[in-house]
Amino acid sequence: MRKITYGLDEVKTKITDLKGKSVNLSINRGRKKIELITATIKDVYPSVFTISTTDKKVQTFSYFDVMCGNVVLEFN
Repeated sequence: MRKITYGLDEVKTKITDLKGKSVNLSINRGRKKIELITATIKDVYPSVFTISTTDKKVQTFSYFDVMCGNVVLEFN
């Protein structure tokens, strides 16, 4: 089990503030598979947010992924 460091409202406001900005993501895909991506936060919805990668792929993540540490955001 992962330690939750931020509340849901804090995560939502931080991601909303980063909308349209370039960020580096570290994504834990499980079984020691870590994926590093440079992307732009495209849209922010009530339950999820979408990113657009540099090769024009769109991926969706929930705020819970960020809260648990499965997705780590670092802005440029």
